[in-house]
Amino acid sequence: MADAAIDTLDIAILGAVLVGSGIYWFKDKLLGNSSSPKTSIARQPLVPMQKPNAPALKITKTAKKTRDFVEKMKETDKTVIFFYGSQTGTAEDYAARLAKEGTQRYNLKTMTADLEDYDMNLLDTLPADHLAVFVLATYGEGEPTDNAVDFWELLVSGEDVPEFSVGDYEDADKPLSHLNFVMFGLGNKTYEHYNSVCRRVDEKLQALGATRIGERGEGDDDGSLEEDFLSWKDDMWKATCDFLGIDFLAGNSGPRQATYKVQEHTPEEVEGLKKVYYGEHQEPKFMLGSRPTYDSKNPFSAPIAVSRQLFEVSANRQCLHMEVDITGSGITYQTGDHIAVWPVNAEQEVNKLATILGLADKLDTVLTVSNTDPASTKLPFPVPTTYRTVLRNYVDITAPPSRAFVGQLTPFAPTEAASKLFALWGQDKEAFRINVADARRSLGTVLEKVLGVGQSMEIPFDLLIESIPRLQARYYSISSSAKAHPTSIHLTAVVLDYKPDVAPEETVYGLATNFLHNCHGRINQSGPIEPKYEISGPSGSHLVGETGVKVPIHVRHSNFKLPRNSALPIIMIGPGTGVAPFRGFVQDRAQDVKNGKKVGATVLFFGCRREDEDYLYKDEWPELMKDIEGSQVITAFSRQPGVPKTYVQHRMSEHKELIWDLIHKQGGYFYVCGDAKNMAREVNHKLIEIAMTVGEMSEEKATTYVKELRGRGRYEEDVWS
Repeated sequence: MADAAIDTLDIAILGAVLVGSGIYWFKDKLLGNSSSPKTSIARQPLVPMQKPNAPALKITKTAKKTRDFVEKMKETDKTVIFFYGSQTGTAEDYAARLAKEGTQRYNLKTMTADLEDYDMNLLDTLPADHLAVFVLATYGEGEPTDNAVDFWELLVSGEDVPEFSVGDYEDADKPLSHLNFVMFGLGNKTYEHYNSVCRRVDEKLQALGATRIGERGEGDDDGSLEEDFLSWKDDMWKATCDFLGIDFLAGNSGPRQATYKVQEHTPEEVEGLKKVYYGEHQEPKFMLGSRPTYDSKNPFSAPIAVSRQLFEVSANRQCLHMEVDITGSGITYQTGDHIAVWPVNAEQEVNKLATILGLADKLDTVLTVSNTDPASTKLPFPVPTTYRTVLRNYVDITAPPSRAFVGQLTPFAPTEAASKLFALWGQDKEAFRINVADARRSLGTVLEKVLGVGQSMEIPFDLLIESIPRLQARYYSISSSAKAHPTSIHLTAVVLDYKPDVAPEETVYGLATNFLHNCHGRINQSGPIEPKYEISGPSGSHLVGETGVKVPIHVRHSNFKLPRNSALPIIMIGPGTGVAPFRGFVQDRAQDVKNGKKVGATVLFFGCRREDEDYLYKDEWPELMKDIEGSQVITAFSRQPGVPKTYVQHRMSEHKELIWDLIHKQGGYFYVCGDAKNMAREVNHKLIEIAMTVGEMSEEKATTYVKELRGRGRYEEDVWS
């Protein structure tokens, strides 16, 4: 009731502010003032009223931050801007690398820009002798990244000719005729809509009159992304230099120019600092009122209410079911959305790298990072902070370093042998693939392999910050229904660890799932878990009581949704943890039945190894489905003793008449979740085969039929590589 009272007071205050503002703005008419209606009024910012005895409202200062990127380029004397649309940080990293290379090699005046930080309807005002570079990732099934959604809606999803800032052009259909741009996309070929975001944006920009400089680059995240990027950028620089009138061959390869400056603070200086960050992501953004908003840049620390093991002990694997409490956070979700979990790096990786870098004795030294370019205002993480916090919370030291970064380490090698090895791995694609990429070696392990165990080397810390991507959230399909559990988000995750084929003596640990496993261990008091993660959060703020723990999360909305008409049948293909969103789907439809709605047939194809070991939510399905007419779970076990290996696509063949009846005759929806590279492709082929055999279609017609199902939103995938 207290929350309800506060919300009511917020509404009352907001209403009073709006009424008062209305009286102010229209006072001339109300009071009979005869001033000319053309007279402009300098509008003052609306400041929320404070409740009696309430703490001072914290409002982020934004006065010095402009959303006009053209104005900013002019003020800071920049001529090339690198826009990025990034979900996991890779596109942002590539944009930063290109911007720095342009500055260092060709003396270009560059800046990077987060798409959501600027008004992109100003593209029509970028001077013709300037250049816009777009580095755009495609997320999920052809969707833009979170920070590119507004740009996408302006350019692609809206009207044929978007409304830009000027509005008066020689050719009304070509408002971007003065824009020159470069395009690179990041995608994954295991998905149907490979690099669709950069392709669509490229196509639309040119349709609006813009000119692309050089060829569009496309990188495949299914194994060759870095190499695709490196091979594209050399040709891109040639085309860019030609456009800008620069001699490509005269590019400067002189001493490295630092992007950041690192300053350590003395204990006396630390006492004078207002705040030191120990893992916080940023100051919360506040809405009108006192409740912060939580998103991809500001996660919510959610208490884990439930954490239990789903696999039987005999499976020799761990699968966690967790329920996080979002009560009072203002976070909402829809069935089918994704939950983002913000992990930290394992302590063994933090300590290993710190020891090699000679930082083990100064991990808790406070430092500030600043830009060497005074025109740059964005930093990779909040400062001041500590070396320990940077390595644990802010940079992704667990992922394999890039080939370019490995090559950059050559001049810092302490021995000639190490120098040669850094140079080899930095230049030879195959050597890098075997020793770094396919082995999934962290930066600390790479350095250890080159230098030898117990050896150290000095690497400028600013180079480390510049070259290692920021630690990003990991995404999981939500395994609960928003109708059944509006204040709780469930997730289902297998704890990942494996031995790479090229390095079978080593074990690779999944970052986020092992972080969650540590949280599970504290909640259930199950003893020490390796690898160990520090889950206590900034200044211990994530610990609750003796056994409780909070985990930073946010929600990413997805297009993976049930049909609006609950009476339509659905077929769900979800082996392994691919069943996660379908647990939410079935909960949703069971709730609809309770609410008196008509619900169509609900059929789940589930696959796992053995019925007695890893059959996820086995005991829940009968209860969930008992009141849904025409519902059933069809199982496939690949390691069941005494039974041939069976996968979900085999069961599809056995139930092909049912599938055809529900999809073709009853207009049902078809959903797939899980492995994109093998399972999802084979399921797609199997559905085409069913259209051929049961539907008596030719292969060409069946293929077109399935493709049209996708186009109409009746064949949806939530898959990963």
